[in-house]
Amino acid sequence: MNTNEQGKGILIVLSGFSGAGKGTLVRKLLDTYEEYTLSVSMTTRSPREGEVGGVHYFFTDRAHFEEQIAGNGLVEYAEYCGNYYGTPRAYVEEQLAAGRHVILEIEIQGALQIKKLFPESLLLFVTPPSAAELARRLKGRGTETDEVIAKRLARAGEEAEGIEAYDYIVINDDLDVCVEELHRIVQAAAAAPVRRETFINQIREELKGFAKGE
Repeated sequence: MNTNEQGKGILIVLSGFSGAGKGTLVRKLLDTYEEYTLSVSMTTRSPREGEVGGVHYFFTDRAHFEEQIAGNGLVEYAEYCGNYYGTPRAYVEEQLAAGRHVILEIEIQGALQIKKLFPESLLLFVTPPSAAELARRLKGRGTETDEVIAKRLARAGEEAEGIEAYDYIVINDDLDVCVEELHRIVQAAAAAPVRRETFINQIREELKGFAKGE
């Protein structure tokens, strides 16, 4: 397995407009590279056709979700279109410690919470090449009413005002090209000093030895 050579993995926050293809992008990334893992979120919304509890989401009710909030069992949470979404803390911390890059597919509210708690996290925003393409993809899914699609497009307009908070924008036009671009961004981010503290401390100690003539 090609895990992060510096020991700790990178916490990757992946956000984007509903219909931007985040799910497809993540699945392709996981199939292509071994060093990534997807954090399973908890939600109070109902499962969609084909979704499996514990695989796509941990499905729960509002009472249990709010118990997790009160008990500090989530690293972030947000309410979106009338439902809660959140990230269980234990799984994320275990995977990062094992050297894997953990992907959190969450909304902008949660992303900003993560950045405050984990300043070394990497925030990526996924978008289609145009608003017209976004509308086409939402309608093409065939899983939602025109009213829900309109709400999602309105929400996208609100989210567009917060894109500047992210580290990188990833345009999902050609899937294979997008996956490669995302992987290159993560590789570059792994070399940033803020994420290589162990290596920096090690080489500092080694250089002290040279200075002392050891």
